[in-house]
Amino acid sequence: MSRFAFFRQSGWMMIATVLSGIFLWAVHLIVPQPLGEDAYGLFNTLVSSLAIASIPALGIQAILAQQTAAIMNESQMRQLSAPSGCFWAGAVILWLVTVVVVFFFQQSIAESLKIKDLSTVWITVVAALFILCLPVFTGVLQGRQNFGWFGGVSIAGSLGRLLGIVVLVCLLGMGITGAMMAVFFGFAFTLTLSAWQTRDVCLGPPEPVVWREWLARAMPLTIGIGATTFIMNADMILVRTLFEPEQTGYYSAAGILGRALAYFAGSMAQVMFPKVVQSAARAERTNIVAQAAGATALLGGIGALVCTIVPWLPLRVIYPPEYLSIEPIVPWFAWCVLPLTLSNVFINNLLARGRYAVVPWLVIVALGYAAALFMLSNRIDIKAEHAAFKTIVLTLGLFGSVVLVVCAWFTWRTTQHGGSRPAKEGVVA
Repeated sequence: MSRFAFFRQSGWMMIATVLSGIFLWAVHLIVPQPLGEDAYGLFNTLVSSLAIASIPALGIQAILAQQTAAIMNESQMRQLSAPSGCFWAGAVILWLVTVVVVFFFQQSIAESLKIKDLSTVWITVVAALFILCLPVFTGVLQGRQNFGWFGGVSIAGSLGRLLGIVVLVCLLGMGITGAMMAVFFGFAFTLTLSAWQTRDVCLGPPEPVVWREWLARAMPLTIGIGATTFIMNADMILVRTLFEPEQTGYYSAAGILGRALAYFAGSMAQVMFPKVVQSAARAERTNIVAQAAGATALLGGIGALVCTIVPWLPLRVIYPPEYLSIEPIVPWFAWCVLPLTLSNVFINNLLARGRYAVVPWLVIVALGYAAALFMLSNRIDIKAEHAAFKTIVLTLGLFGSVVLVVCAWFTWRTTQHGGSRPAKEGVVA
């Protein structure tokens, strides 16, 4: 694949990310006033919780993308049908287990997150079903390098969420429950389009698959990508449990701006992943990782610099005037998220090549981050609001930097000692 093709496809994915981001930006432009700081903070906390809940499914998308990108013949294509159906069924079973757990602990969940209406909890649980099933289909789209539809379904989902917010929150006044229903409709729209575009794989005649080898690949992919997803989102849950609801709304505003940079620059890694798999399967050398890392660092650095020079600008564009109080935290958030954004490029490269030795180290860092958040929950001074927020954001930046160092080290080792693991017989490699 030529450098021009990579940047053309990356360019489309960035356009898709921008368009998707505009629709999501419009959501955050609309909801703060009708919801208020309390419910707006809860809205962003629940969305972050859904991101963490999707961790079991992240490996499904990665392994299906990996296997689809490495397909060399029709027999290998048919090997995708059985796993796709089983992964979808597994996602439903996992969701049913979640339903049972939430049923027994719904009251304590509502109290810890300061949720007044239990229907909000259950709408979020229903949305989780679609999040768990979605990677089965988007993984095939990504692996086929069908970035037209891969980016298109992202745009459609964001537009569906925006339209749901307009109707349910603004017109019908359904509050936080309506906002989460809009999130549900957005994911449902994305799932429907993705399933339609990949129906030939999911409904095709299956061939026997070596499940042991599939699971051996799925687990490290799930854990590796899930570790960084946890680090990126866990802070919102901590803030929601510690601070007053209004303060959560302000913090989440800074978090939205910082994470937006990560998602925008992260489009490079999505394009890179199947191309690395394909080049590894064909034993081809490629410098696509350097291109993706350089472009991600450049785009993320420019965004963080803008947030440093004019942090008030995005706050004034999106939020009511009272949200300007969080302005000092915006630059810190932008720079602290950047190392984790760059890490995703290296993680995707390593996992695409089957270099899973990095995964235990990512787990150690994620567990360390969880321990750090637990200690902060007991020691942080919540009365000094901005100082406490800065401490939480710097903790995110510290562990994100550790992830970057770990991934850079393993990437260097891979470069020095060879590219990818050889394919194992009976499995698409």
